Amino acid sequence: MNQHLKQLINLSKVDKEIDAFEPQIEEANSKYEAALAKKKSIDTDIENLTNEIKEEQLKKHKNELHLAELSQKLEDNSKKTAEIKTEREMKSLQLEEEIAKEQITFANEEIARLEKIIEAKQEQVEVAKVSLDEVDSNLESVKSDVDKKLEVINKSRQKVFLQKEKLLASVNQKGLTFYQKIRRWARNTTVVSVEDQACMGCYMLLSDKIYSDVIRAEDITTCPHCGRILHVEETNE
Repeated sequence: MNQHLKQLINLSKVDKEIDAFEPQIEEANSKYEAALAKKKSIDTDIENLTNEIKEEQLKKHKNELHLAELSQKLEDNSKKTAEIKTEREMKSLQLEEEIAKEQITFANEEIARLEKIIEAKQEQVEVAKVSLDEVDSNLESVKSDVDKKLEVINKSRQKVFLQKEKLLASVNQKGLTFYQKIRRWARNTTVVSVEDQACMGCYMLLSDKIYSDVIRAEDITTCPHCGRILHVEETNE
């Protein structure tokens, strides 16, 4: 087999090994990111609930002020009773009292309703805080586990990087440039095998001449259909 072709085949295998570490790293990080996302979600829930409680408390305060005004109005009306001179004034005063009493009833009911809402939301906040404490305490443990996994992965990856450095030192520069040009778009299918006289990159059939060139492996042969570097596995040769 052509020495330069052999080097590119080996380089392709090493690149595949290096790329295979990425999903492992993503999987390890995803656990910590999921825990962080859960913490952020709970924090957001607590913040939203807190803002909603403030809004309900403001509504309650407005109703309490209105209730105080109505109570004062009833008190003032009771003082006016002694000053009433005509029946018309009496009826007018009574109507005002009835309206005020209805408004007082409504205000009291609204205050009671708002208090229940506030109480329910405060309970939700407490439950969320308990969940947040659990997530916070678990977060450190998750981070520790992720760091350990990443350390193992990085050690293994570093060994493969060293293998690649040794290969790059011996690979023909022209062949390396050609390999890197194809790898930019073909990624881990830059160098592919030929099976049943077909390119395993694009699965197109090869002519007898191209197939013969690939089997002889005297030079670097590319697929005429997709441009990938072709070779025959040693077990098939």
